[in-house]
This record gives sequence, C-alpha cells and structure tokens, in this order.
Amino acid sequence: MKKLLAFLFPVIMLLSSCGGGADSETDKSSSKAANSTADKTVSSGSNESSGEGHVGFHVDGTKLLDANGNEFVMRGVNHAHSWFAGDDTIALMAIDNTESNCVRLVLADGEQWTKDSVDSINTLVERCKEYHMVAVVEVHDATGRDSIDDLQKAADFWIEMKDALIGNEDYVILNIANEWVGSWESDTWAEGYTTVIPQLREAGIKNTIMVDAAGWGQYGQSIADNGKEVFDSDPEGNTMFSIHMYGSAGKNEKTIKKNLTGVTDQGLCVCVGEFGYKHSDGDVDEGFIMEYCQQNNIGWLGWSWKGNGGGVEYLDLSNDWEGEDLSPEWGEVLVNGEYGTKATSQECSVFN
Repeated sequence: MKKLLAFLFPVIMLLSSCGGGADSETDKSSSKAANSTADKTVSSGSNESSGEGHVGFHVDGTKLLDANGNEFVMRGVNHAHSWFAGDDTIALMAIDNTESNCVRLVLADGEQWTKDSVDSINTLVERCKEYHMVAVVEVHDATGRDSIDDLQKAADFWIEMKDALIGNEDYVILNIANEWVGSWESDTWAEGYTTVIPQLREAGIKNTIMVDAAGWGQYGQSIADNGKEVFDSDPEGNTMFSIHMYGSAGKNEKTIKKNLTGVTDQGLCVCVGEFGYKHSDGDVDEGFIMEYCQQNNIGWLGWSWKGNGGGVEYLDLSNDWEGEDLSPEWGEVLVNGEYGTKATSQECSVFN
C-alpha cells in the first residue's frame, strides 16, 4: 500500500493515497499502556531447536516454529517506537494487557528518522521479553522506495546492529524493511531481497527473516511470482513473508484468500504484518482477515496502537496510550472480538 510519510511535530502524519489499485499507507505509530506484569521474567540467550539443528525461530513450510519446535501464530499489534520512543514503556505494558503474543516495532536506520542503536534495540527486546512478547523489528526508512540502494542501507543497518539480534534468535524476528518497493511489480523486489538476504546471513544473523510484499506491502502477487526465489536465496532456509492488508489487499474475502493462498500454496510461510478496518484506499474486511487467519494458523499484527495523524487517526487501536479507551470500531474488535487477541493469542512456548 502506498504511504506518504509526513512529519508535523509532534504528531507523525500518516498520509495515504490510492492509485492504480495501489493503496497508500501512512506514517504510523502505536503504543500501549496498562497493567504491569512484573512477575514475568525470562532468561536471555538462544536455544537449539528440538533435534532440527536450528537456532531460535525457524520456518517449516507454511509454519513458523519457535525454538522448542512448537508452532507460533502471531497475534499482536504494531508500535511506532521511532516516533514515540518516550512512550515505549507505557506502550509495551498496554500491548501486553491485550494478551498479544508479539509486537512489531518501527525502527529507523537514520535515512529519514533518528537512527536506532544496539542499546535502544536491546532495551526494547528486553522489555518485550519481560512481557512474554516476541519482537518483530523493522526499519521504516525505506518505505515505498524502489531503489535497491535504500534496501541495502536497511540491510547494512542490521549488520551494524547484529549484536542485538545474535543471541536473541528465540525472541526476535527480523523484518528487514517496511514496505520496500512502492511499485506494483515483482522483479525489483526479488532482485533486492535476493541481494541482501545472503549478506545478512554472511554476517552471522540467523534470526527468522520477514519480507514484506511489494506495492507498499499490499502486492501479494510479488510473493506469488518470486517468493520461492527469495526464499531460496536464504542459506538458512529461514525466510517468511508478510502482506499488509488495507483497501487493496484486504478489501474482500476473494482478494484476501488469493493473496494468502498465493503464498501458502507454494509451501511458504506468510503473515498479515499490518491491517486496519478501513483506510483512505477503501474499506477492509478485517473480520474475515481475522477469521481466515484463525482457521488457517496465519499470524497477524494490527496497525496500530496509537499516534496516527494526518486524517488517519481512525487507525489508532486505542484512544489513550494506557489502553483504557479502545476505539470502538477497531481496537475493540482486534482486542476483544471473537477472533481478537484475547480470544486467540497463545503465548510462545519459549516463555513457559
């Protein structure tokens, strides 16, 4: 989906525009606050997966398995750390209160926003561990860009930050770049990822890699066309894919099924890395997304907790950072609905 990111201090403006079937996403931001679960503790480090020789999370066909070899199905939300770093503590507490089992964190490589450091990433990961939530980390600076150079910068950032990833393979999934490739085409997308994935592995990064679809994350056909090529470029065989579902990729049952089965029919692992209940590009069938994903063990992460601006404030799951006032049409559905986090989320077994 197409995103035009605008910055009007102190609010991150999320501007979306449709065109030629492509959607536009927005600068995002989410965060939570709620009950603290101080009794949750977890040891750091990485465990060898049961008998398979894998370290940490790994994909097995269409399934994502944790370090114990148990299937893990994501149920969580997005939080824009890069724009609301001061709200991280209250945000993660609130996200935990929704019973989410994971959280996708917006980070920056310095090209557009303040560059994160190994220390800032480690702090986020440790907080997620305290709340028994898996961290999905992504660089947002390359959003909607078509230049392989922008993806390369994101990959270089992760190689520089590898000390925050190595040793955390049980707890961290690496979503290299948010919605890289705004065009609705597959070749540039495949060329970029087949270039950088081997570099990340050469650097010693073994975490499960997540790759967003082209077309601002909404062009699921890019994965159907070239997903196997991208997967095969990973020496670890540990790459999964993500489709973002707004008014294009998530507009109706037929489209949702086509996008997801275009990946799973190839024996590849997929999740819905972002979705809303509506957007500037049209209505979204969020109920069917959640139902279909539950029936087929596909993970999802809603966009986003709080902080959306520029006319798309409706994407806020909560009207306050503490999570005491969930938005009735979005937050209540995602958290308390029939297929919401509280009904369907299962804690990753590495925390047991």
